[in-house]
Amino acid sequence: MFAAVLALGQAVAARHRAGGAADLAALAAADQALRGTAAACGTARRVAGAQDTEVVRCVVRGEIADVTVRAGFGPYRPAVRSRAGPPGPTGLPPAPEGAFAGTGGRPERTGDGPRGSLGPGGSTGAGTTAREPPVASQTPP
Repeated sequence: MFAAVLALGQAVAARHRAGGAADLAALAAADQALRGTAAACGTARRVAGAQDTEVVRCVVRGEIADVTVRAGFGPYRPAVRSRAGPPGPTGLPPAPEGAFAGTGGRPERTGDGPRGSLGPGGSTGAGTTAREPPVASQTPP
């Protein structure tokens, strides 16, 4: 009985390791997709290798990377496929006009969080990333 439970645990652990490595490798490949298939799949192989797994399939079409990774853990060698690329349409309806007035279309954050109060556009002014100012029709009265 103990051997069966141990075997099941090894199979689950191998599957999770392969899944995590496949996700990371696909994200890495998608990040390099515009540099070509060789660069993208090379990056995926390096990321998978760092997770003690191997890429068994890597296909890049446009900005979409489709990677299959195999993990070896004990006698089990599951392969997991993962895809990554730029975000597509969410399928959600657009926010009503003026729903987030004065915030550049984003919900306004308050001083409840660890970084303190954020101004219009979600910026504290201390960061190095500039955000667009609110559109004139979105400024509060």
